[in-house]
Amino acid sequence: MSVHTTAVLVLTTLLSGFAVSATAQGVRTSSPENVGMSADRLLRIRPVMQGYVDAGRVAGVVTLIARHGEAVHFESVGMAHTEADAPMRPDTIFRIYSMTKPITSVAVMMLYEQGQVLLSDSVSKYIPEFTDLRVYDANDPNGVAPERPMTVRDLLTHTSGLIMGWGGSPVAKAYQEADLKSGSLADMVPKLAKILLAHHPGTVWDYSISTDVLAHLVERISAVPFDEYLAREIFEPLGMGDTAFHVPVEKQDRFAASYGWDRDTRAIKVIDDPRTGAFALKPAFLSGAGGLVSTANDYYRFTQMLLNGGELDGVRLLGRKTVEYMTRDHLPRGAVVRLGPRLDPSVGWGLGFLVVRNAAERGVIGSDGSYSWGGLAGTAFWVDPQENLIGLLFIQRVPGDVLSIGDEFRALTYQALVD
Repeated sequence: MSVHTTAVLVLTTLLSGFAVSATAQGVRTSSPENVGMSADRLLRIRPVMQGYVDAGRVAGVVTLIARHGEAVHFESVGMAHTEADAPMRPDTIFRIYSMTKPITSVAVMMLYEQGQVLLSDSVSKYIPEFTDLRVYDANDPNGVAPERPMTVRDLLTHTSGLIMGWGGSPVAKAYQEADLKSGSLADMVPKLAKILLAHHPGTVWDYSISTDVLAHLVERISAVPFDEYLAREIFEPLGMGDTAFHVPVEKQDRFAASYGWDRDTRAIKVIDDPRTGAFALKPAFLSGAGGLVSTANDYYRFTQMLLNGGELDGVRLLGRKTVEYMTRDHLPRGAVVRLGPRLDPSVGWGLGFLVVRNAAERGVIGSDGSYSWGGLAGTAFWVDPQENLIGLLFIQRVPGDVLSIGDEFRALTYQALVD
């Protein structure tokens, strides 16, 4: 019997018991019926996930569902690294990319709660290099003065005027030429300060490197390197022992390969090897927007802390009202939304999360007020306060959003609710 099969059988046994109050892979578990879900209906998940593996669309999948603070489904199928014959495991380590953003946002809000920063503060108060920012204007090569200063809240809501740097606009080209991520976060700031803003702060939602600027803001305020701050203030208190900016040698056997799509062979292929790739060594650029690796278990603990109103296992990172505030829609009235279909009228943006305004209009089963986000390689989570429900889906395929697996997993989760 393989390690993978054994892990699944052991966990399935735990979850099918009566009133289980145990820890499997560090996750508190329970019988689905104890929290108003159907064990029989949850069995529908595995064949669908296995179907994606069998069709060669992904190498492997980890799925986790929790309700009322208890995991009722935690399963892995397929391979973490097919070429190395490494099975997917519940403790497999993944590149979570943009799922780093909610963690960075929590770090900022912890400083906010300590009275060290206000959301209305000008970013230049903490990063003086941003004092004289200018905004792009097609009629003036030097740009124009912003209608108001960029605030910390603008960074959290992606309405700062910064962009991602994709495409062929003059501002995007300036980002590309500046090679913003070639050094440290501190090295990025003076380069970025010389580039015109793409929009006046507060007027346009444009997915951006704002969260990288927030990471450096945390460094400036705390006087601690960003990775050390996260480890000390978030990861260690929450028991997130596998979440970091790189994977040390002793853990690389649990690190999944990253796959892309080969158009010629019409099959997935490795684009980042766990042992020699981008995450094998600690990076100089500690990206608050997309630099972390994690496990489904670790990220579950983070999301459960949020669903609990800022507390987990006696450790409180945030106050209840702060979490409520972060997970409300903050998209300014009348703001223009760019970057395609990530945001539409059915959803808005909180302080680090997509927030569902109208689940019916969105066309995907769920609840108003749910919040979520995902990563470049297909990792995704959602938190539904109305149902006291968390779902996590972890794959490693770039880009991950070309698949419908996330919507299918969400439907398979909600159909199992019986109370």
